[in-house]
Amino acid sequence: MFEVSVDQTFAAGHALRNYKGKCENVHGHNFKVRVIIEGERLDDTGMLVDFIDVKTAMRAVIERLDHQFLNEISPFDIKNPSAENIAEYFHDEMTRGLAAAPVPVRIREVTVWETDIQSATYKP
Repeated sequence: MFEVSVDQTFAAGHALRNYKGKCENVHGHNFKVRVIIEGERLDDTGMLVDFIDVKTAMRAVIERLDHQFLNEISPFDIKNPSAENIAEYFHDEMTRGLAAAPVPVRIREVTVWETDIQSATYKP
């Protein structure tokens, strides 16, 4: 099994619904996202997936979220914009973005950091 990972960052605001505490108020984070991709074989150039393709797929997701109030963007206008739900969102969007990879790959996990010491991971 081969694995590659790419980290990216974005800034956004959110407010957690049905939460009793400071995070129910509007606040922001400099989010960090790590996507780990795995597959059983390499392509003809000896790569699982081109880092450029991964970064392009991540950028497409980040462009929708960067410097936005997440509560106003689908699906977070309905689904709570928690780190856990953001990680699942990245997984779902990135899976579509990498569907045309030369060899079969899957996203093993996505981790979203809200701060340097707090993160949530989604593993399908």
